[in-house]
Amino acid sequence: MTKAAEYSATESLRNGSSVEIRALRPQDRDEMLAAVGRTSSQSLYRRFFGVRRHFTEAEASFFMNVDFVNHVALVAVVEEGGRPVIAGGGRYIALQPEQAEVAFAIVDQYQGQGIGTVLMRHLAAIARDAGLKELVADVLPENVAMLKVFERSGLRVNAKRESGTVHLTMRFA
Repeated sequence: MTKAAEYSATESLRNGSSVEIRALRPQDRDEMLAAVGRTSSQSLYRRFFGVRRHFTEAEASFFMNVDFVNHVALVAVVEEGGRPVIAGGGRYIALQPEQAEVAFAIVDQYQGQGIGTVLMRHLAAIARDAGLKELVADVLPENVAMLKVFERSGLRVNAKRESGTVHLTMRFA
């Protein structure tokens, strides 16, 4: 078990509210599926490049069963109606030594509050500590908010348009 599996930090969002950024836990399964249910088709399309409403059991298991070595997942937890709910998540999956693909999804009502930025900062710190040198991502050109998150990440970003997507390579300085 790596240190990433126990990760937890509290941050302030743009609106002044608090968010806990923490490692995804097996017991988060129902709340993660509920978060998907609260996310618009458009936002899910931006994340998965296709319309998604449900996941197969195998897909859900893949997203939930992370090893915190080659597959690291963080969630953003906020208080809603007096109880903690998942407002978004981010993960990276190692593609090869020193390189991982990173992706995020934020529930619509929490978009624009800085959750993606905070998740990126924490994932990048974990990736750097794990010895990764580069993060990559494919983003739809119309997903301007996510492109800005990557551009402002503090990493050296190289963006290249490729067949309907923007392929980003982000290197640690």
